[in-house]
Amino acid sequence: MGLFNRRVQENTAAVATLDVDPALAALTGDYVIDAAHSRIGFTVRHAMVTNVRGAFEEHEGTLHLDGADPARSTASIDVKIASVDTGIADRDGHLRSADFFDAEAFPLMTFRSTEAAFLGGDAYRITGDLTIKDVTRPLSIDLEFNGSATDPYGNQRVGFEGSADILRSDWGLTWNAALETGGVVVSDKVKLTFDISAIKQA
Repeated sequence: MGLFNRRVQENTAAVATLDVDPALAALTGDYVIDAAHSRIGFTVRHAMVTNVRGAFEEHEGTLHLDGADPARSTASIDVKIASVDTGIADRDGHLRSADFFDAEAFPLMTFRSTEAAFLGGDAYRITGDLTIKDVTRPLSIDLEFNGSATDPYGNQRVGFEGSADILRSDWGLTWNAALETGGVVVSDKVKLTFDISAIKQA
């Protein structure tokens, strides 16, 4: 279900209006991301032939949802770089090093929204500033609203999933190595993925 259902009213001419879904308008409020049931991940091509997948295991964030006017919704997320996990300790250590994220000098990756838009159906787009290694650039994330539910503990939850493609070099992540057969070890293009469960605050 979308935040809006479009309805056409006919007077002397057809006029498009927005009919707010009361159930979704009721979701308006402030939410905290439940890190235990959320995932911020990435996929990057390795050696030109396969994909490496990983995630950042430690993150926190808040959402403000406006069910009546999605453009007024906001998001703020902080990700602990040192929590990167690809399943191989040596690779994770390399990612934390100065060759890549330099986690000791730049411990956080942050996202602060600047704009939100309803695209139709369950689709939304949130745009904001992504900061990695003190480099801040705009990022748009396409999201799908997965719905809302009350969990067994009485918490009202909402869920979103989405993704965005970036070029890591835009944020100063430029380390690479050439392959003897041509190409490079790590692709510049990275897909970021988001599976978010958030709990409404009283």
